[in-house]
Amino acid sequence: MRTLMLEEALASARQVALQLAADEDRYAALGTALRALPPQGAVTIARGSSDHAAAYFAYLVMSRTGQLVTSLPMSLLTLYKAPLAKQRLLAVSISQSGRSPDLIEPMQMFEAAGATTVALVNDTTSPLAEAVDWALPLHAGPEKSVAATKSFICGLVAGARLAAHWGEHADLLQGLQTLPAALEDACKQDWSSAVEPLRTASKLMVIGRGPGLAIAQEAALKFKETCAIQAEAFSGAEVKHGPMALVDENYPMLVFALRGPAQQSLIDLATEMRGRGAQVLLAAPADVPGRDLTLSTAPQEDLDPITAIQSFYLLVEAVARARGANPDQPRHLSKVTTTR
Repeated sequence: MRTLMLEEALASARQVALQLAADEDRYAALGTALRALPPQGAVTIARGSSDHAAAYFAYLVMSRTGQLVTSLPMSLLTLYKAPLAKQRLLAVSISQSGRSPDLIEPMQMFEAAGATTVALVNDTTSPLAEAVDWALPLHAGPEKSVAATKSFICGLVAGARLAAHWGEHADLLQGLQTLPAALEDACKQDWSSAVEPLRTASKLMVIGRGPGLAIAQEAALKFKETCAIQAEAFSGAEVKHGPMALVDENYPMLVFALRGPAQQSLIDLATEMRGRGAQVLLAAPADVPGRDLTLSTAPQEDLDPITAIQSFYLLVEAVARARGANPDQPRHLSKVTTTR
């Protein structure tokens, strides 16, 4: 059985290439505008997988430019009508459908208050795209599987493009140009050894840190929705503040040890958890001894989370099928979720 989820995940490199070939002038113009009149703050507005893409964007902006970025609890505006200061802000929303009321209403409020509003959105005819100053297409193409894959990866890329143009980060801009080839390589990594350990799992921790935490969050969500595994994501630093008490013999853990300052601490954590009896799956680049799963590296270190989630999507699709589930049609879920 070749699922839509697998087909769409494998199409990510092609769709990313389409995105990178388009809209460069608009990204550059937005970056110029943000530098000319720097916002006094920035907020992201998103749900589910898109919120994980927003967290990755926020990490890039904060680590590279020093600009604080807050994930907005939308209910502050849609339900509690909080009198938030909205002027001179940058509000960035990420969405596949662009149709959920609790995304659209806050963006309309920020727009009316004079904030700079941006939507990274796959459907450019959606109400969200129409509500903002800058609608930047994800170019992910139609996505029919309920579990988002290529639209999430395109959301990560769009966020990286925005961060790169805002801060004039030449290394990121250059790395993005050859990212499609790295995504193709990530699709060739063999993670099949992880299918059997996860086939019967009922619970799971997914660990990341730094820009990789957003990927751990996305992986945990995908385990929930496609495999019905109670998966929770934690920072490699936070896992020792309580969650570690859950770890017993054969407790499954997936650790993403991407390149960067946090890598060694994640490798050390994997070793420690193995010593406690946990069943650890360590995903790390080819130069890391003791890894269980090999991570393809991206052209630039901060882009590694994108290639990591590419390989992961192929794994979680296989795990879902091994558990007898249809990842295209998870229980109780639909492609477009409308919340207020």
